[in-house]
Amino acid sequence: MAIINSIIALGAAVMMPIIFFVVGLIFKMKPANAFKAGMLVGVGFTGVSMVINLLLGALGPASKAMVERLGLHLTVTDVGWATASTIGWGSPIMPVVVIGFFVINACLLFLKITKTVDIDIFNFWIFLLLGANIYAGTKNFWLAVISTWIIFIITLIVADFTQPIIQKQFPAKTEQLKGISFPHLTCVAWIPFGIVSDWIIERIPGLNKINLQPEKVQKRLGVLGEPISLGFILGILIGILAGYQVNSILTLSINVAASMYLLPEMVGILIKGLVMVRDRVDEQLHQWFPTRKFYIGMDTALLIDDPSVLATGLLLIPIAILLAFVLPGNKVLPFVDLASLMFLFALVAPFCKRNMFRMLIAGIFIVICILYVGSDISSEFTEAAVMSKISAVKSMTAITNMVGSATTWVGWIFIKVAEMINGI
Repeated sequence: MAIINSIIALGAAVMMPIIFFVVGLIFKMKPANAFKAGMLVGVGFTGVSMVINLLLGALGPASKAMVERLGLHLTVTDVGWATASTIGWGSPIMPVVVIGFFVINACLLFLKITKTVDIDIFNFWIFLLLGANIYAGTKNFWLAVISTWIIFIITLIVADFTQPIIQKQFPAKTEQLKGISFPHLTCVAWIPFGIVSDWIIERIPGLNKINLQPEKVQKRLGVLGEPISLGFILGILIGILAGYQVNSILTLSINVAASMYLLPEMVGILIKGLVMVRDRVDEQLHQWFPTRKFYIGMDTALLIDDPSVLATGLLLIPIAILLAFVLPGNKVLPFVDLASLMFLFALVAPFCKRNMFRMLIAGIFIVICILYVGSDISSEFTEAAVMSKISAVKSMTAITNMVGSATTWVGWIFIKVAEMINGI
């Protein structure tokens, strides 16, 4: 456990270069090329992290100001994905679950049940967080472990089925996403919301004519439709809603614009290293298994640089705060994860054809679901934090997070079913 924790503590920017270097060597890349690929991935992850931190640092205070302006006083605090990841990795079930992940993935590949080789090890916290909540709600170690393994298997299978659609619906990334799948439970869980929203809107006269794909918007608005301009405009809107002074509004808008411009550049560097390894892995696997097809499981951070994902996530921030205020029975105070809402759209976007209007409709229903699920499982989430020795929870009545696995509809079902089974 200590070894695993020390590796995880390095963070994705260090873990991923090591993983890709080792994978490159296993698949017979020249050491120099494997090193270069690993370094590109590391530099890319570092760049993505820097830009995301810039965005979160700018949006965090603005989100807090909007919450304070509305006078929200709710009892369950959104502590953010970073704290949630610590809960997952600190859970007592972690060592057994993680070892099981590697064994299960290998067995599923051998049995041809999945094509995905999940190397997104850092984001195992997403599965572990759900398992930690199940353990907190049941106090049944093996029920929590087995439940977490089951959801891991389901996510790998769903990643296989969704891979071709995701690759097709991101036209600027079609070649880059070849052979890459996304076994990312937080994002996978919301795919049905995108499918249903798209299906309903497609059948409503008038609404089905609204097409806010970034390319269409840019074509109509010219320079104003470009990501850097959209970022600037959205930054101004958020600053006004936060009650900022003019100078603070301008600073926020420049930071948001910078993030929307720089993020694709950083993701591009990451993808260069990824493509080097992917191509070599594809070539070697084709030699070893001529009739098999494999996918590399990766983080949805590769997708959030898309303008439709970023812009819709930004638009959802004030909407999420308003929903928290008006929804009857809601106890969740949106806070830390407000700035990370764009991640919810990473896998919704392709199923809404990257139409930001349809994505926003789906996003409204996603946030409603998150707020009610977060309210309902707050006791389990808080207990999971206590079991993972998160000291900050002592000063709060109850906690949850918005961009994670436990507050998805899938997470809620698994937690409640596990509790029901444990009670029998």
